[in-house]
Formats: sequence, C-alpha cells, structure tokens
Amino acid sequence: MGVAAEAHNVKVLGSGTEYIVLGHGFGTDQSVWKHFVPYLVDDYRVVLYDNMGAGTTNPEYFDFERYSTLEGYASDLLAILEELQVESCIFVGHSVSGMIGAIASIARPDLFTKLVMVGASPR
Repeated sequence: MGVAAEAHNVKVLGSGTEYIVLGHGFGTDQSVWKHFVPYLVDDYRVVLYDNMGAGTTNPEYFDFERYSTLEGYASDLLAILEELQVESCIFVGHSVSGMIGAIASIARPDLFTKLVMVGASPR
C-alpha cells in the first residue's frame, strides 16, 4: 500500500469483486464498523480507513490548512481509492464522512456507484 493508505490505517477485507468503502463519523475511528464488516466480507471487498486525526493516524501527517475544510478529507478519500486502484465503489459514510463522500463523489463521480449516508452532518 502507498502513503495515503499507510497514513489512514487502511484495511481491505473480503473476497467480493465489488468494493464497499466505510467512512466513520466524527469522534470515532474505523473500529465503529466492526459489527458490520462480518456481514459484508463474503460479498464485497471492504475498505476501512481512518480520517486524518482519528484513531491511530500519525499526527505528523496532520496539516491544519488542509483539514480546515472537508475538501481536504475528500481529497484523502480519493487518494486512498486511487492507491488501491478502485474503479468503482459503494461508499457508506457516517456523520461527517457522509459529507466527505458527497464532496469526493462530486469531484470524481465515476468512482462512486452509490452513496449511503448515515446521520450525515450538513457541514
């Protein structure tokens, strides 16, 4: 895996041919999905990652200017998908990740077949 995947603690699980990417909400990390992943791994390749500043992400990668807007987080999501060579995915975003996924999908609609927003925040 590349720099973005390493910086965001990316994990890819499962054996399916279609990708599903799970983005966690504010104040949590990818472990929030631990009870859902077992139901997905037989049918999908599941991508888990931490938004910068969450979980055990390296604080040296944090840039106050980059992460002063959600566009910085959306750029990270796109970088992860690019490194993993994901051509198409279903994105599930909880809380702030719902908006991160929306912004990323506007920038690169070709990468997203569906967006599922769980309690997405408006900003």
